[in-house]
Amino acid sequence: MPPRGVQKGSKRGRQYEHIKDSLEERGRSEGEAEEIAARTVNKERARHGEARQSSKLSREDISSGRRGGIRSHRSGPRGRTRDQLYEEAKRRNIRGRSRMTKAELTDALGGRS
Repeated sequence: MPPRGVQKGSKRGRQYEHIKDSLEERGRSEGEAEEIAARTVNKERARHGEARQSSKLSREDISSGRRGGIRSHRSGPRGRTRDQLYEEAKRRNIRGRSRMTKAELTDALGGRS
């Protein structure tokens, strides 16, 4: 069931179902998948001005997809993958990107992007 204010079959309703199904396929419990999907959809609604109320963080923070685990509170590599960084560098037309490492791409894109 999509979060309150989201109609089933609408763009946000389909987004909710897609996220929930994807998380369940990756082994999350149904309850956990529903909670994560609802939070993600609610944040996207806030970012796009579709929610009645929204926090400043929801409106101004980097998007969930772009963040790529920066604040996931886990050890190991964080942030966007090298491929994600490469695609961003490609969009910005950064020269020499194909030979750059993940760290070099991060620096070329302006640090923690």
